[in-house]
Amino acid sequence: MPKAGGRLTIIIALAVLLVVGAWGATFLYGWYGSGPLVKDTTFAVPEGATLASVAVKLEAEGIVASSGAFRTRARLLGGSEPLKAGEYAVPAHASGAAVLAILQGAGGEVRRMVMIPEGMPAIMVQDRLKAQPLLTGAVPALAEGSILPDSYAFQRGESRTAVVTRMQQAMARTLAKLWAERARDAVPRSPEEAVILASIVEKETGKPSERRMVAGLYSNRLRQGMMLQADPTIIYPITRGKPLGRRIRQSEIQAVNAYNTYTMVGLPAAPITNPGKASIEAALHPAKTNALFMVADGKGGHVFAATLQEHNANVARWFALRRARGEI
Repeated sequence: MPKAGGRLTIIIALAVLLVVGAWGATFLYGWYGSGPLVKDTTFAVPEGATLASVAVKLEAEGIVASSGAFRTRARLLGGSEPLKAGEYAVPAHASGAAVLAILQGAGGEVRRMVMIPEGMPAIMVQDRLKAQPLLTGAVPALAEGSILPDSYAFQRGESRTAVVTRMQQAMARTLAKLWAERARDAVPRSPEEAVILASIVEKETGKPSERRMVAGLYSNRLRQGMMLQADPTIIYPITRGKPLGRRIRQSEIQAVNAYNTYTMVGLPAAPITNPGKASIEAALHPAKTNALFMVADGKGGHVFAATLQEHNANVARWFALRRARGEI
């Protein structure tokens, strides 16, 4: 029979194993078990944040029970990936392991977007960025035509200047690529002229299928030294691209300025909106056409003509249609 001292040693050893096992189980459950978060939430990891500072923030926001315990378990049981700055969706009762994985970029990042539609002028881009409450700082001055219309992701608390910089870099990259691929007979003599012509195309038609045709018409006028006579160039100096909300006045048609193509030959001094990629492509790859005139067709598009006589007939049909609708 084992001696009493031996039995005591075995009992002590078993007790130690039970304590260690219980502690280990508790330690693991504290990492892989349900967390204290009551409902789904979002959590932001600031740029340059450390594990220690994030752990304190997690505890303060009720996502983990103890910042110290989370930090210890993360170092012993978590992956080696660093925390990634951003805003993340954290589900209710997420375990410590799940929280760390989310903050290391395993999924759940909240993507907030600001959308700039094709043809939105700089003044309205500024208004849209100012109205976004999750951005910070002032909106920098925007040159017309410097923003590429698109949807842009941003993080909560990001500066408006940083978002504008991405928009302008996107335009610069896109324009450089399209300029390098331009048609040999494209009228614009520089990327800047391409954006100006594209901005007129953008404002003159909302029909994608017409863009190259409208660009071809204005390219023909530029080649022949004709006035472009584009109505949006009358409106731009008045509203900076916002809707006029009324008919154009005769005095505005006759106004002499750097934009009004009814009183000048050639392109305006600068763009009249932020054109999209498709309109820039149209300006650099215009349709092969002899058209010099166009008028609305009553269906959201235009009727094109090569001669003034044909154009006048199209205009007469347009006015007859408007009279039949009771518009005039």
